[in-house]
Amino acid sequence: MKKVNIEDIAQMAGVSKGTVSGVINAKPSIKPATRERILKIMKEYNYRPKGMARYLKKDYDNKTIGIIIKDLNYTFYTAIATGVKEYANSKGYAVLMASSENSHENEQRMSNIFSSKDVKGTIIAPIVEGASEIEHLFKLKLLNYPFVLLEDVQGINANVVAIDNARAIKKAVKYLIDGGHAKIIHFAGPISSTHTHERIEAFRDAFSERDVAFKKEMIFHVGSYYDESFSKTKEYFKGRSPADYPTAIFCFNDQQAFAVMQALAELNIKVPEDISLIGNDDIDFAKYYPVPLTTIKAPQHEIGRRAAEILIKNIESDEKIEAERFIFEAELVIRKSSRTLN
Repeated sequence: MKKVNIEDIAQMAGVSKGTVSGVINAKPSIKPATRERILKIMKEYNYRPKGMARYLKKDYDNKTIGIIIKDLNYTFYTAIATGVKEYANSKGYAVLMASSENSHENEQRMSNIFSSKDVKGTIIAPIVEGASEIEHLFKLKLLNYPFVLLEDVQGINANVVAIDNARAIKKAVKYLIDGGHAKIIHFAGPISSTHTHERIEAFRDAFSERDVAFKKEMIFHVGSYYDESFSKTKEYFKGRSPADYPTAIFCFNDQQAFAVMQALAELNIKVPEDISLIGNDDIDFAKYYPVPLTTIKAPQHEIGRRAAEILIKNIESDEKIEAERFIFEAELVIRKSSRTLN
């Protein structure tokens, strides 16, 4: 199929180039029926809007992709970005990296900037919250802008490269139960996060496959950031007698687990002698901590490479490609922060 340009779209829709441009830039002055007609033609011909950068210099080919991560300081995402960069560079693409700083507004703004500035496609670690809008993702799909999500987002059919967190969490909890632990607590993440509720669900389901009963008191929200997790851990143990302590804590992520470990040390609670601790993500220095952390290992580098591979395949295709969903298995890495009781 011959590649079409903005003039072709305008001619087929019976409108001016300015009207097509207005649809691309979501200008409210365009009539809904006109907008719908133009978008339908764009989708049918797999038309992707182009920025002006490629026209600044003759024969200049701007091969650039973007990645929007949640937190530049969390090495889980920077490791994924390294995998993206490695594969993209091997195909002649440069990579622009931005951080949403766990802000849905920032994610929306950066995806709009990337899609309008001739960045060919974007990999997004989306902010997954129950109340979050996903309008910007729908807009990217309507414009046939290539993107890959690093997690599932309910309600949108898109390319996804993610981890089977539920299965890995069940494996970790069953490891604790099989090791003689019955008093297990899950220090959960932010209440508003869909991830938090998915991990709580997986934690609870693990008990249904063993003879230990799940109780709602086994869930305690401490957040995901270091400072918040540190203070909430101290709050949890305040006033409790050692007889009421859990024998194991499963944490939302490694960053939280490090904060919990530090708080326990200040409370003179030893890991793993008094309480076993398990994290989630296996970020770089998990194995180098004073007490090396038992955690769920995600293949971060491979996730980045696969996401970049799918993205570039979509960018370079002249025809529409069906959305792909690739789920990596995660593994439980046992280190010195956990022990068996029996």
